[in-house]
Amino acid sequence: MAVTLESPESVGCATARGELSSRAVAEAYIGGVCFKLGPPTLIGAELEWLTVQGERSASGPAAAPRPQLSVLADALGPYAPRSIAPDSPALPMPGGSRVTLEPGGQIELSSVPCGTAAHLCDRLREDAGLLRELLESRSIRTVSVAADADRRPKRLLQLPRYRAMEQSFGGIGPFGKLMMCNTAATQVSVDAGSDEAEVAARWTALYAMGPALLAAFACSPVLRGAPPGAWASQRMRAWLRLDTTRTRPPVLDWADPVAGYGRWALDVPLLCVRGVDGAAVPGGDPGRGWSAPPGATFADWLSGALDDEVGRRPDTSDLDYHLTTLFPPVRASGHLEVRYIDAQPGDGWTVPVHVIDALMSAPSVVAEASVLAAPLVGRWVDAARYGLADPGIRACAVALLRLAAAHATTEHAARAIESAAERCLRGRTPVEAYTDSSGRAQPPGAET
Repeated sequence: MAVTLESPESVGCATARGELSSRAVAEAYIGGVCFKLGPPTLIGAELEWLTVQGERSASGPAAAPRPQLSVLADALGPYAPRSIAPDSPALPMPGGSRVTLEPGGQIELSSVPCGTAAHLCDRLREDAGLLRELLESRSIRTVSVAADADRRPKRLLQLPRYRAMEQSFGGIGPFGKLMMCNTAATQVSVDAGSDEAEVAARWTALYAMGPALLAAFACSPVLRGAPPGAWASQRMRAWLRLDTTRTRPPVLDWADPVAGYGRWALDVPLLCVRGVDGAAVPGGDPGRGWSAPPGATFADWLSGALDDEVGRRPDTSDLDYHLTTLFPPVRASGHLEVRYIDAQPGDGWTVPVHVIDALMSAPSVVAEASVLAAPLVGRWVDAARYGLADPGIRACAVALLRLAAAHATTEHAARAIESAAERCLRGRTPVEAYTDSSGRAQPPGAET
């Protein structure tokens, strides 16, 4: 997903060959590529689903085998990502979305940037329908759940990146593999802003609103393989617990988010170091991927501290790759990528898209949303654990949704958001509301 607007001037702090001469140069480069400046007019989204192959099971919506990668590639045809079909043209779908695959076989649609949320939803809905038809032609089904309650985590993709990721997270606990293989999200992306002040306001608002919106759309109370404990969002629990240096930046300490993001990114430990032409780094095990020295940061590599282990200094392509291994609740990727919302049942993903769009629609709305969300700033764990059962979190969620309804761009979006606000007021999850409104007596996580 690339909802980006070019900054007025290209980043001039790195050489034409991509060399990084100092930490200051690297921080300036990050600021330029992660926060593209321009009037905030675009919105995009990424939708993820679990996948299963075979007959439906009465024991659970995901209680069926994961698809074989060869069958997935055959079903997707020219839209298959090269991660499973190296010779595929990897064409965009008719609505412009790109198909990608997550390590456990979750399938993802990444939209093109659109000028309105309504247009975005129309195009994604079209592409999701076609995706479903293609998969069903090979007896593969998408499952609209945020956490797999039925299957043990199993990694299908054997790419070096995912081998390195599993190895790195495996030393911390079970949540890394669970996140990689057994979770799915709804992600919404918006432009960063036209100048430094607007970027700071929008960044601050998206982080401040995070706990309340996480709770409002939490619908993953069960995740097979997770340690015991009652959580409203087991998916977000997994993210918060797997590697805090990578997933929980100290944003409350950042007066300037652009500078703060650059400093933080350089001090996050390397997840992997890509070998030249796919080879492992010197001394590494090719079978395990591109192993990085334990605990070493990008700044260490840049300073020369890893010369013996890696054998070369990093350039901008290495830094670009490192930035893709950071997983904060809001990630700066040129645009601002909201990552704290669970995958929603059915077509429920349209509601958080419209909510984010409305709350980011004007500077005055952004400011009001920040004020409403202020009591919950930083309460990520409480929101993921208790969700709407916490009265303070519930009240904040309702207030933000009602603000969003008041600034929605269409009557349909306003009604959908207001319905979500009423659901939250009653303490009901999106799955409960979806089941009630559809009239179908089906368990949480019904297939799309």
